[in-house]
Amino acid sequence: MGISDYIDFSDEVSEAIKGGKPVVAIESAGTFEAFPYPTNEELSFIVENRIREAGACPAYIAVIGGRIKVGLSCEDRLYLSKPTETFIKASRRDIPILITKKLDALTAVASTMMIAAAVGIKVVTGGGIGGVHRGAEKSFDISADLEEFVKSNVIVVCSGAKSILDLKLTMEYLETHAVTMAGYKTRELPAYMAVHSGIKLDYSFESPNEVAECYRVKNALGNTSGILVANPVEEEYAVDSEAMNAAIDKAVKKAEEDNIQGKIITKFIMDIVKHEMGEDSVDASFHMNSDNAYLAASVAVSLSENS
Repeated sequence: MGISDYIDFSDEVSEAIKGGKPVVAIESAGTFEAFPYPTNEELSFIVENRIREAGACPAYIAVIGGRIKVGLSCEDRLYLSKPTETFIKASRRDIPILITKKLDALTAVASTMMIAAAVGIKVVTGGGIGGVHRGAEKSFDISADLEEFVKSNVIVVCSGAKSILDLKLTMEYLETHAVTMAGYKTRELPAYMAVHSGIKLDYSFESPNEVAECYRVKNALGNTSGILVANPVEEEYAVDSEAMNAAIDKAVKKAEEDNIQGKIITKFIMDIVKHEMGEDSVDASFHMNSDNAYLAASVAVSLSENS
C-alpha cells in the first residue's frame, strides 16, 4: 500500500494532476484555524479564486474521517469552518494516527508539504512557516516545518516565519540545512503580518519565472530539499512592527506564567497577539494569505509552461 490508498482527490484536482496542469497545495490550518467563522470560509473561497485567476488549480489539504483530502468540496469547507468544531493541527508525525483512528485535522505547513510532494504537487502556499521558538535553547521547541524543507522537494510561498519565533535562529537553522531561500522582491525577511524584521536575506526573486528556474536548476544539481519564497504582505495592510513585538512579548510572558508548552503554544501566543493587535492583524493576515496564493499559482504556472 502507498499514500494514495489513503487519499481522496476532488474531481478538479484529480483532473488537473492527470492532465499535467499546475496545482497549488494550500495549508488548511492557515485558513480555517487562523480565522473565525465566517471569515475563514470566505477566505477559503478567495484563496481558491486567486489561484484560479493566475491559471492554476487550488488544492486545500486536510484530513476528514481519517482520509487525506486533496481538494475540498463545499461541504468539507463548511464543516472545517464551523465554530462549533475544534480540529487537530496536524504535522507530519500526526498523519498515521489520524488515519488509523479516522480523525479530522487541519494540516500545518509540514504535513501540507509532505502530502503535496507525495502526490506530485510542486508548489505550496500558506501564511507563515513555523520555526525556532524563543527560548529554544532551553525548551528545544523547533517546528517540524523546518525539517520538512529538507525532506520535501516543493516550493513554499509564504510571508516568512511567524513573528512570535526567534527569526534569526530560524534562518540559521534553514541555512545550516542548505535550504534554498529568498525574499520575493525584497532582501529583508518578512515577519509574517509585518513587512520589516531587520533580518537581511542574501537573495531575492524578482519574478515567478525566476522561482521556477531556480527550482529546475536546484533539482538538476541534485538538491532535493524545498525552496522557501518569503513574500511580504503589502505595506498598506501590514501591522506596525514595534506594536506587534510588544504584543508578542506580552503573549510570551503570559505563556510562561501559564506554563503553556508543546504544540498548543503557537496558537496560544498568536491568539493573544491577534487580540492585542485587533482588526489590523486580521486585515494583514487576510491579504497575506490571498496574495501568497496568487504568487504561488503564478510560480506553478511558470513551472508548468517551461517543464
